[in-house]
Amino acid sequence: MELIPDLPEAIARECLIRASYQQFPLIASVCKVWQREICLPDFFRHRKSSGRSQELVFLSQARIQELGSGKTIPTPVYRISVLELGSGLRSELPPVPGQSKGLPLFCRLASVGSDLVVLGGLDPVTWQTSDSVFIFSFLTSTWRVGTSMPGGPRSFFACASDSQRNVFVAGGHDEDKNATASALVYDVAHDRWAILPDMSRERDECTAIFHAGKFHVIGGYATEEQGQFSKTAESFVVSTWQWGPQANEFLSAGMTTWPPICAAGENGDLYVCCRRDLMVMRNDTWQKVGDIPADVCNVSYVAVRRSGKLVVIGSARYGEPNVGYSWDMSNSRWVKLDTHENYQGHVQAGCFLEI
Repeated sequence: MELIPDLPEAIARECLIRASYQQFPLIASVCKVWQREICLPDFFRHRKSSGRSQELVFLSQARIQELGSGKTIPTPVYRISVLELGSGLRSELPPVPGQSKGLPLFCRLASVGSDLVVLGGLDPVTWQTSDSVFIFSFLTSTWRVGTSMPGGPRSFFACASDSQRNVFVAGGHDEDKNATASALVYDVAHDRWAILPDMSRERDECTAIFHAGKFHVIGGYATEEQGQFSKTAESFVVSTWQWGPQANEFLSAGMTTWPPICAAGENGDLYVCCRRDLMVMRNDTWQKVGDIPADVCNVSYVAVRRSGKLVVIGSARYGEPNVGYSWDMSNSRWVKLDTHENYQGHVQAGCFLEI
């Protein structure tokens, strides 16, 4: 059956790849041939290679609430906000089923293929640690519930995805505040968890990125260290299914007062936002490449676009409006992103998806 009657397949496919990601559910509902087409990995590869893909930033962001006449400040309600980097448009995803009080606090976000994965966090009412997994499909615009994280409740863990199939989880602490060295991997398509070998040390409040076939876990602290963040990092090599040797001086002294906000570019450069400094690792050495604008120096999330531009989301300090900037590496120039009053709430986590 033809994609579009009386049109050559190549031209019909060109028509489909030009559709916005928001139209995917409608396209999938037209006929089984279109549904099958937009589910193929080649469809998304073609969108990307032809420059038709869309770059999206997803944020666990507090909803702006009107304060009543009382003095009590309400607990923020978090939702998934969406920033389309190409157009600057902002929106939010439908609520997670069964989460009428908003997203779990301090949950983690990861993107895999055309799915967004929300993992763990704290119940916004009871503050109990959650092992929940929720997946939003952009092909159907619906949520589904995934298999819960194994190994008991954990919070403040690091996670990152390979963007194709798996989400990796490491570190954090249990309900008794004991830091852990354990790690997990979640196969999104098969809704299946697997236990990874332990890291070389406990890492509570660590951070992570996935790059070049490796799951890199950075910083964190052991149970007895209580907030004294480590300079170390270690990497899980997917091809060997083993952790590599620990890098004992991966972070510099000024980067260990709080979990570093990191991002990796397609060219292999690793960026870190630290206070007002934007740092990049070159030749195994951290070098400052720019000053972060004052109204975004409390960085919540950073991403590297395919064009090489850096996107930074944050605020001047906790409680101040969240804003965004784009940094052009070619001329070291910051450009403030358009803002909207409904999308200036506090940001707890984020992830990037090119679809």
